[in-house]
Amino acid sequence: VSTSHLQLAAFALGTIGWILCTVSMGIVEWRVWHVDNTTIISSGVAWVGIWKVCFISYLHVSPGYREQFCHRFSAYDSFIPHEIYVAQGLLLMATFMGLLGLVATIFALRNVYMGITHKTLIAPFFLVGGFFYIFAGLCVLIPVSWNLYSVTHNQSIAFPPSYYMPSSPAAQEAGAAIPVGIVAVILLLLSGTFSLSYRFPMTANPITK
Repeated sequence: VSTSHLQLAAFALGTIGWILCTVSMGIVEWRVWHVDNTTIISSGVAWVGIWKVCFISYLHVSPGYREQFCHRFSAYDSFIPHEIYVAQGLLLMATFMGLLGLVATIFALRNVYMGITHKTLIAPFFLVGGFFYIFAGLCVLIPVSWNLYSVTHNQSIAFPPSYYMPSSPAAQEAGAAIPVGIVAVILLLLSGTFSLSYRFPMTANPITK
């Protein structure tokens, strides 16, 4: 137990990082667009996520949506930029990889705290968990960095007329999902580093039953 304090911290950080990863995936505010024409986008602000685009409108722009109008992206939408497609796939992969990392770490910690001192039941699972954490962190880092680059360069998206969105904003800024994703990356990479640093104590005597 005394040799696995960092791995316990890795589990805690990895759990928080995995939760933040899933949260960032669900937040619609990846890119915040400021538009000049407020005829339909009443607030002058639209939120572009990786799954949908939303804005506040006081007009009846779609059945059932009188205030907040959202249009979900389809897999067949050719106008969606590459960074959004990449974010969809990599964040789903990061969620799955992070979950595998948590499972591997839980199994290793269970053996540690139950007094099971077989090296093959502890060290490999900490290492596998560490690799999964780091891979999940990299899967989050790529879409977060790419979308942040698109925001800083004020890149446009050719929305079709049915979306009621301009092709380019007057200005845009990073939404809440990007800093959440950055924190998730930091925590996942730290947890992976801590898990990989585990060294099985050479003085431990295995239980032979």
